[in-house]
Amino acid sequence: MARVSLNPSYVLHRRSYRETSVLLEVFSAEQGRVALVARGVRQTRSRYRNILQPFWRLQISWFGKGELGTLTAVEPDAPFRPLIGRQLIAGFYLNELLLRLLHRHESHRELFNAYDDAIAQLSTPEDEERVLRVFEKRLLQATGYGLRLDHEVQSGKAIDPEERYYYQVDTGPLEAVPNGAEYIKVHGRTLLAIAAERFDGDDVLREAKQLMRLVLARYVGTKPLFSRELYHAYLKNMAYSELKLKKNAENNT
Repeated sequence: MARVSLNPSYVLHRRSYRETSVLLEVFSAEQGRVALVARGVRQTRSRYRNILQPFWRLQISWFGKGELGTLTAVEPDAPFRPLIGRQLIAGFYLNELLLRLLHRHESHRELFNAYDDAIAQLSTPEDEERVLRVFEKRLLQATGYGLRLDHEVQSGKAIDPEERYYYQVDTGPLEAVPNGAEYIKVHGRTLLAIAAERFDGDDVLREAKQLMRLVLARYVGTKPLFSRELYHAYLKNMAYSELKLKKNAENNT
């Protein structure tokens, strides 16, 4: 029976199990994605009750074999970095991507570090769109679906930042329109920005988002991402609140 002691980890998802326990999906630095049962942690006297939360870097120990292990110990590995508003929804999006793309018990230490960096940046005023694009690129690399970003596929020529390319999933950037294949038009400067992980300008960010969405759709499955639905609801609610405040201000003048 395997035993893992105090491995740096994040909780990706949790749900209630029986009367006092929870089932956890955990992303660990050395073991990758693992499923654990945390017995009795919903009891008021449990010392683990309040720390088994998403976005908190933890040290977790467990034992077991097969698909489901049993949590034996957990302690904070860093101060808690609360996420709010759009940053919180962005964090849920990262977790959903990991749950969709990672197989259990496959180590991804570099990806764990990338996730750790992303959560740290989301807890600051950093633009979450830039954080998400960088993480998406690193996630695709780590799972074997890395993007071709530095040269045109057929000719081998270096990407020209001023040219527009037809990016085809599983193929890469092309100068000519692909025959009967799904693609997206994207400027060379956007491809180079993704490669360098530096996004200057709203146009580049918008194209990068469209490209990432096309590519990820191939691998995350057809089921809609809950975090995207939550984000749209959040924007709708914010727009309504701003409109209401504007009307109140007009009525008070």
